Amino acid sequence: MSEVLIQVEHVSKRFCRSLRRSLWYGLCEMTRDVLGRPMSVNDLRRDEFWAVHDVSFELRRGECLALIGHNGAGKTTLLKILNGLVKPDRGRVTLRGRVGALIALGAGFNPILTGRENVYINGAILGLTRREIDASVRGIIEFAEIDEFIDSPVQTYSSGMQVRLGFAISTALQPDILLLDEVLAVGDAAFRAKCYARIGSLLSTTGILFVSHDMNHIAQVADRAVHLRRGSVAVEGEPLKAITSYLEDAASARGGSRAVERLSAPVVGYALEANTVLQRGAGPFRARLTVESTAEVRDALLRLVVSDDAQVAIAEWNSAAAGRTVHLQAGRNEFEIDLGQPIFREGNYALDVYLYDHTHLHPLVYVRNKHGLRVAGTGRFPSPILLTPPTTVS
Repeated sequence: MSEVLIQVEHVSKRFCRSLRRSLWYGLCEMTRDVLGRPMSVNDLRRDEFWAVHDVSFELRRGECLALIGHNGAGKTTLLKILNGLVKPDRGRVTLRGRVGALIALGAGFNPILTGRENVYINGAILGLTRREIDASVRGIIEFAEIDEFIDSPVQTYSSGMQVRLGFAISTALQPDILLLDEVLAVGDAAFRAKCYARIGSLLSTTGILFVSHDMNHIAQVADRAVHLRRGSVAVEGEPLKAITSYLEDAASARGGSRAVERLSAPVVGYALEANTVLQRGAGPFRARLTVESTAEVRDALLRLVVSDDAQVAIAEWNSAAAGRTVHLQAGRNEFEIDLGQPIFREGNYALDVYLYDHTHLHPLVYVRNKHGLRVAGTGRFPSPILLTPPTTVS
């Protein structure tokens, strides 16, 4: 499980803002290549900029890595480099294993061919035999839920249908590496939940690298995250660390030239206590969050997310939506939370707890509890639509 599937070493890619100059630079580079005198890529020429600059990271089997950053930060360019669609100007990329990718709407599809024909073409590109594709095609069609349109030309598909088919192909053909861009945002909520469940099932054997602007999903699914800022790595590490950096950039951008007021990390310690096993009819679910702070924080935001075993969020509660006020005092704070009697199916669940500052952007506390809640007992537990609001927040 420690096998390195993607190794990115000091990768850089530059583009030119002017089409005319871009064509001229390309001609000059080809000429120099023919003459055996390649040009230096260390400096930018007129109208050029770094789309990706000196980026390095690794992805291992069984790991989920998120790329985050504002539009134009270089996320999609980096994915295209990894997928072989764009050649880097500098650095080296090493991929080990079969790659499945969904990085642009309609990418990899021949629009005049049917959906079924495109399934076979994509499978052949990945090196699968006809027999292997035959064994997978039924499952792909069922997952994409486009049975009646599978023999229609792809050019007649809506954007959502293209995403459904593309994701079904990318994940069903057993890739070692899965690259996903923000295209999943095109699909409807039910299909996105289905996709996240599929991603969770692949994590045991696949390395997943995805781009998303949904910080909640990143916090719940990713093992690590990379925050890209203007093509360079600003922060790499735990998801909360990268998300905090990203949200601070967003807050500063909204504030124009003035940086948004930020607390100097007042939280020095925290702990979460909760029932780890719930028996049917055994009483309400309660949790206690203890926070040690060096300063007062008024108008904080407390948020809880319950996710199923596939890491799909099935219920959520936050203090602002419930009309509750949360204040953090200097010293020891205890937040008692009573969620009533949740109605879950029997199984394992994760409970993630967040505490944000007064801006509701900067996380002060994030407790990630992947398998901390077990629902046991006989009988069926219907899935909830919404958690019962806490009866106590003090």
